[in-house]
Amino acid sequence: MVRICIYMGSREGRDAGFRHAAETLGRCIAQRGWGLVYGGARVGLMGAVADAALHEGGEVIGVIPHHLVERELAHEGLTHLLRVDDMHARKSAMAEHADAFIALPGGIGTLEELFETWTWQYLGLHDKPIGVLDVSGFYRPLLEFLDHTVAQGFLNPETRARLVAAADPDHLLDRLMAAQHA
Repeated sequence: MVRICIYMGSREGRDAGFRHAAETLGRCIAQRGWGLVYGGARVGLMGAVADAALHEGGEVIGVIPHHLVERELAHEGLTHLLRVDDMHARKSAMAEHADAFIALPGGIGTLEELFETWTWQYLGLHDKPIGVLDVSGFYRPLLEFLDHTVAQGFLNPETRARLVAAADPDHLLDRLMAAQHA
């Protein structure tokens, strides 16, 4: 079974489109017969994507550190909820269970997870595809900045090209699978 790890906010953000995109992505993953791996919370975009996948009969694995069980309100209705010791163990377990990664809108935790996973790919620690769901242009400034880092000689074009982006969940999933088999 293909499993997609999603990084996203434990908040919903100000744009209602963020929640809609999270729910659509969760449904799309489950409808393809794939599994979802995420941070294990029942609130914000995290809860929205998990509930949507579960509603479609999908497998959902949540990974949450003990210290965030109360703060992020652990989702007890998942297929599997893995409680781990710390954030390092969380990210490691999520990566271990995933075949590809997607970042939805989120804050500093989402960005940290995205960049660490991308760095791991760059360093050859994994070869799994990574993408961002650019809902309402949320990631457009970041993608432009990354293009700027290429232009300034700090990021090679091949590494930049490995981070795929799309505004539509189904299109992003298709692009990730194409990248996985390339």
